[in-house]
Amino acid sequence: MRWARMLRLRVNGEDLEVDAPDDMPLLWVLRDVLALTGTKYGCGIAQCGACTVHVDGEAVRSCVTPVSSVAGRAVTTIEGLSPDRSHPVQRAWIAEDVPQCGYCQSGQIMGAAALLARNPRPDGAAIDEAMRGHLCRCGTYARIRRAIARAAGEDA
Repeated sequence: MRWARMLRLRVNGEDLEVDAPDDMPLLWVLRDVLALTGTKYGCGIAQCGACTVHVDGEAVRSCVTPVSSVAGRAVTTIEGLSPDRSHPVQRAWIAEDVPQCGYCQSGQIMGAAALLARNPRPDGAAIDEAMRGHLCRCGTYARIRRAIARAAGEDA
């Protein structure tokens, strides 16, 4: 592991300096260094989507993203998506009763929010494509799809 001096990050709109190895996964910097625990560890190999955050508005898997690669870029976690949970995707998630265990939900929500930011009116195929890498062990896929369609009907 190579240690950076201090990495400058912009997380949820706040400029921060962190002392962490430059190859440490962003997920662990968020959770262990910055105590932002909404982003979850699922697989560690970018296959499940539980660790999804936004980097410069794009959905990325934080479990395989070296923290040094996001220096000077805007990182948004589930905590920063909306401080009062009023984002259209969050409201739709509640309205469609999506959460079961909740473990994958922050990654799912971040993936859906990134989709709607680039495609405000996605069709079913676009929703399926954007969300195909997000696994939900509880099997709420139909609810997730309905929630994204509902959120697309609101102004984000």
